[in-house]
Amino acid sequence: MDSVTDQAAQPNLEGVAPTPPENPLAMPTQSLARLDATGLHAPARRAPPWLSRLIVFGGGLALTIYGANEMYGVVNVGPITTLKWALLILFVTNFSWIALAFTSAIIGFAWLLTRGRRKIDSSIAPRERTAVVMPIYNEAPARVFGALQAIYEDVEATGAGAAFDWFFLSDTTNPDIWIAEERAFLAMRARLGSGARVYYRRRAKNTSRKAGNIADFVTRWGGAYAHMVVLDADSLMTGHAIVALTNAMEADPDAGIIQSLPLIINRNTMFARVQQFAARIHGPVIASGLALWSGRDGNYWGHNAIIRTRAFADHCGLPDLRGRPPFGGHILSHDFVEAAMMRRAGYTVYMLPTLGGSFEESPPSLIDLAARDRRWCQGNLQHIRILPAKGLKLATRQHFATGIMGYLASPFWMAQLIVGIVLVLQSAYIRPEYFTDEFRLFPAWPRFDAERALELFGLTMAVLLAPKFMGLVVAILDGPTRRGSGGATRLLASTLLEIVMSSLYAPIMMLIQTGSVMQIVFGRDTGWNPQRRDDGSIPLKDIIRRHRSHTALGVITLIAGLIIAPSLAAWMSPTIAGLIFSIPLSAWSGMLSIGLLLKKWGLLLTPEETSPPPIATRANALGAQLASDGEDADDALLAIHDHPELRAWHADHLPAAKPRVRGLIDPDRAVAEAKLMDARDVAEAARWLKPRERLVVLQDRALIEMLAHLPSHATAEGEGAR
Repeated sequence: MDSVTDQAAQPNLEGVAPTPPENPLAMPTQSLARLDATGLHAPARRAPPWLSRLIVFGGGLALTIYGANEMYGVVNVGPITTLKWALLILFVTNFSWIALAFTSAIIGFAWLLTRGRRKIDSSIAPRERTAVVMPIYNEAPARVFGALQAIYEDVEATGAGAAFDWFFLSDTTNPDIWIAEERAFLAMRARLGSGARVYYRRRAKNTSRKAGNIADFVTRWGGAYAHMVVLDADSLMTGHAIVALTNAMEADPDAGIIQSLPLIINRNTMFARVQQFAARIHGPVIASGLALWSGRDGNYWGHNAIIRTRAFADHCGLPDLRGRPPFGGHILSHDFVEAAMMRRAGYTVYMLPTLGGSFEESPPSLIDLAARDRRWCQGNLQHIRILPAKGLKLATRQHFATGIMGYLASPFWMAQLIVGIVLVLQSAYIRPEYFTDEFRLFPAWPRFDAERALELFGLTMAVLLAPKFMGLVVAILDGPTRRGSGGATRLLASTLLEIVMSSLYAPIMMLIQTGSVMQIVFGRDTGWNPQRRDDGSIPLKDIIRRHRSHTALGVITLIAGLIIAPSLAAWMSPTIAGLIFSIPLSAWSGMLSIGLLLKKWGLLLTPEETSPPPIATRANALGAQLASDGEDADDALLAIHDHPELRAWHADHLPAAKPRVRGLIDPDRAVAEAKLMDARDVAEAARWLKPRERLVVLQDRALIEMLAHLPSHATAEGEGAR
């Protein structure tokens, strides 16, 4: 298996079944308004992590009360007006959010320093069967098939490969990618041999998106597997990680979901390398704190986790929410909800933050992140309707609240900023329209305790940045991490650079997320577009169109700040700079050249970058070799036409056609058939057929036969006749 060979070009397709025999599991739709106590799991009694929760929530509450008192002192100079009350309420809301993150990071930091280096055993061979499933949606086949083959080989190397089956679960809608996936699957089966239990299933309709994709697998094949390891299209997991997760699940009959901590790898653009560094150095502190206070009331992030299949089928069938999107319809952020339903059924959900060997990728540019973030925003705001669901654990409701606040924080911070500016403006220029209740000869002008305000600003920054420096300390004290990140000096420089860059991007994301929240509140649904994985370059005109309003707002804010008070402009300078330079910052975010230059200078390095995990090296090599074959870019119709064995295999494994109802005509099929009849050759048909018509052709045996009978090139006689 050291290389991809030419046998992939024309594999022997005889006897290659895309899927195993079905072994269905019922997956009834669950009610959010009712909880049927029959069939619930009775777990062993375990004490919740009360000490961790006391530190996190008690400490967060104490810190919030202190901050609220200080802010009250700031505004309590003279009478407290409506605007001052608004500023106080917004500050307390925002400060409570970062206070909880701070106290959670404290316990994560302490745990990593004292107990966090424990290894998890993967030497025990699993007893039960596990399916490893990778949902894919219009991804580059070379990438995903190379990645899954690398994972497959790594699991085989552990000696436990016989316990695992492997599934590509395709929801692809692009006809060219669909056929490329089939060719990649057949080539992979040829490379791995007849004994490889690797399968491929494509849904004709991607109902309920990823949640529906997984549910389709469970209801058709779930009965054959005790567990399933769920991946994303950009996931990588080592054999050690997968076997260790399986062993942990088998050793704990109460476990419903066990989540690993994916680290970001393979990133080279400037923006993605900032994210990669932050996730690697600061992420473990945050994740460990979350794991500690959550205990066995944890959360699920939708991938790089193992799930008990029957428990999932019995209790995690998602209902559609009443009403239309964006708040109704399919549940988008299904992972949080699946964890919630697993917990209310009695099964535990928890994370192993130090397992290792779990990886993912991140969007290459700011605009790519914003596109993904818009979908997550809608999914998390849908959870407002799920919060009151019957039977949820208190910790589960906190997970929902945290996810919701992750997006509401942006409009709250923006509102706090606007109210602060208005108060300063009012104090400087606008005659007040209010008087105190008691008689005075002069109006009560708004005033603030400037010294106390400065101290509170310092406290807020300290609470906000402390988790980053906790991660830095943990990284410096850990020898392999320190050396792999370029040493203590470069780690410090990289942390400071990450803080600066994150501060510049933060106001842009604040406006983007605020816009997303407003769009959702006013009923605008989001689409489901495939993510870009590599190149972060975006045409400059698109960047200007996306960020021109941000730049204009930054310029207006700067001018207003200088007119009102230069000190205000200085205080807001990070926000103003981020907005004014949003266009170049966004353009730079996707540039490989800047990212590679930082790498050359030894900045934003991670251990996985300086010493890449063997599985990442193997996956990248496989992906590059498969991409060099060029099949990802082939026209699907030409591929089906020119390769009879592929055409026969493809047609043989299409779902059975539904009988046509007399009088009902499918317009796409009718047009596709007419174009095939009128085409002189297959190239002309390929030019004429639109994407939806191409899908119709590829899903219809009769139309495929018509396509096959078209000549490769139009004859002179045929051209003359026409």
